[in-house]
Amino acid sequence: MPIVRYDPFRDLRTLQEEVNRLFSTNLTRGFGEEGIGRGAWNPSVDIYENKEQIVLEAELPGMNRDDFELSVENNVITLRGERQFEKKDETDNYHRVERSYGSFTRSLMLPQTVSADGATAEYRNGVLRVTLPKREETKARRIQISGEGTASSAKTIEAKPENVTTEKSRTATGGS
Repeated sequence: MPIVRYDPFRDLRTLQEEVNRLFSTNLTRGFGEEGIGRGAWNPSVDIYENKEQIVLEAELPGMNRDDFELSVENNVITLRGERQFEKKDETDNYHRVERSYGSFTRSLMLPQTVSADGATAEYRNGVLRVTLPKREETKARRIQISGEGTASSAKTIEAKPENVTTEKSRTATGGS
């Protein structure tokens, strides 16, 4: 068993890092120059996959198609836009404004298994749906097994592609 040197300030440094992270992300977004007046928000996003594709769905309620843009570069998909506050009439006196407004940017890292070629996007009822096809080499395949000893001719098994990052992390951690 290796000897580990005790560091009495380790917990204090960890606490400081957590407080710094809290203040650098949440408070600047909430109390930034435009945060108080216009509201700071990010659209909610769901990401799921099946055998053929990965699907990203983002909620953009009350927005028009021209209010946002979508791009993919270096396996990062970026959604940016702005939701404007539209005051109906100058005589309106709002008692409460709970919906958030302002500009937003969401950048999400895509796995290496998807291809931006052939991606499709559809915007309907306030939901943006982006479909990204998986690369051909990462899809599961069926392999024919032939041999002797059985009366039937060939047997088929399903082969699933290995996740390279999982395999590398298992090797690095010494797992089996």
